[in-house]
Amino acid sequence: MAEGLHIIFRSVVTFFILLIFARILGKQQLSQLTFFDYIVGITVGSIAADTTDFNRDLTLQMIGLASWMTLALILQIVTLKSRKLSKFIDGDPVVVMKNGKILEKNMAKMRYKTKELLEQLRIKGAFNLGDVEFAILEANGELSVLKKSQRLPVTPSDLNMSTKYEGVSTSIILEGKVIRENLDKCGLSMDWLLNELKKQSVKNIEEVFIASLDTEGKLYIDKYNDVF
Repeated sequence: MAEGLHIIFRSVVTFFILLIFARILGKQQLSQLTFFDYIVGITVGSIAADTTDFNRDLTLQMIGLASWMTLALILQIVTLKSRKLSKFIDGDPVVVMKNGKILEKNMAKMRYKTKELLEQLRIKGAFNLGDVEFAILEANGELSVLKKSQRLPVTPSDLNMSTKYEGVSTSIILEGKVIRENLDKCGLSMDWLLNELKKQSVKNIEEVFIASLDTEGKLYIDKYNDVF
């Protein structure tokens, strides 16, 4: 029983330390992680997992964990200020296609397989190699694709058409609860909201999964039990 409580204590301590460092290091999407970031993450995770072993000194393990996280933070700050170090650690984007032609030397340099290139092109909606103007392998392994202008979809600007402004919608209700702060920012009242819900046959706010207001003042409502 005592050993179990000891492991729980170690796990809780490690959890909050990782949470604090994660907040310090900042937000970054998994798809944006470089290879070095990935290695740091694996190493830190491995050290954190070992902290549950009560046969090892928790203080020493915390020092090791803090050291790795601190080094990662320092390196993150330095690479923001030094272009050369950032290039050395993260690498530079590499052009792998130009004018519909594959640059084999660049692909060989990056050890990037043709199969992977074709797969990423299909994911980006480029099924014909001749449609590609540029394909760039980013530092995080993602492939950025620019299609030739003749293959791009027609936009209103191409047709000299004017368009209306479309901003970001504002969430008014989330999971059956009114976000009063957003309602106030929009200059609206609860009476207005209840009236709008009534127009769309909603009797109770708790029936609404999400309700959002667009820039034209239209209220979109999605209920928990939608009828199709």
